[in-house]
Amino acid sequence: MLDITPLIDIVFLLLIFFMVMTRFDEEDYKLDVVLPTASEAQPLISQPRELFINIDADGRFFVRGDERSITDIEEILEQTAADNPESSVIIRADKESKIEFSVQVMNACNKAKLSNYSISTAALEAN
Repeated sequence: MLDITPLIDIVFLLLIFFMVMTRFDEEDYKLDVVLPTASEAQPLISQPRELFINIDADGRFFVRGDERSITDIEEILEQTAADNPESSVIIRADKESKIEFSVQVMNACNKAKLSNYSISTAALEAN
């Protein structure tokens, strides 16, 4: 016959351990602490994400489905850099658009100090 007494002891020890640790974890959040301020403090960094900027054949810019001017895009990129300096920008330009429009977006990325940008391309279809 199998003796399960040591198994029951271990289960009770684990139960006691998790009950004690949960109690300490709650007390950390209940402490009334006034945090100091710092003039060089960085904002909380949000999750990294990709910002897509679409350029149609006529050179119009679209961000999140809305048509934007290059000035609007510069403001959006500055806000994106402030939220998370590691954000990536994907430029999706129509193949009929002039390269000048893509260069304007790349220049706006450089102004906003976002160095993680790229131009999206489609894969070649296998014949």
